[in-house]
Amino acid sequence: MTSKEKPARREFIRAAAAAALGSGVWLAATPSAETTVWQIDPAKCVQCGQCATNCVMNPSAVKCVHATRICGYCDLCSGFLQPGALRLDTGAENELCPTSAIVRTFVEDPYFAYTIDEELCIGCGKCVKGCSQFGNGSLFLQIKRDLCRNCNECSIAADCPAEAIQRIPLSRAYLRKDAGLEHESDT
Repeated sequence: MTSKEKPARREFIRAAAAAALGSGVWLAATPSAETTVWQIDPAKCVQCGQCATNCVMNPSAVKCVHATRICGYCDLCSGFLQPGALRLDTGAENELCPTSAIVRTFVEDPYFAYTIDEELCIGCGKCVKGCSQFGNGSLFLQIKRDLCRNCNECSIAADCPAEAIQRIPLSRAYLRKDAGLEHESDT
């Protein structure tokens, strides 16, 4: 090979820079592992109460969610009232929730709307259990992403007897009980 046939140093550097740039573009375009978050599968949850006590957050990052599209707006709501309550009113002795996190609002006789006060909810699941046993199951537990630390080893998941807590991709919606229905909000 003559000296004219050998690539000049500048040409070699240009080719190496182009290869490095091309590799960088290819790596940037290649999808990386997506971030995952902890979430409760409402179909597997048995409302054991451990979400309230085992979460590293205090109060728990687990909160009750109300799927209003499947709610019956019942006067005798088994997620709101204690079993065997003497009166169907909002007296503390009649409410199932230990922190009064469920707010009951009169709509028209015999219907009431129910909303969850997340500030008061401790994620104990008592209301969810009551609603699932005797109601239509419109109340369910979810790990709120804005409250969860997304620990590598979720202490709730480690102790969950139903193995209802799993990692899901961040881009995926919350696992909802009313997943097949359209909904306006996450109330």
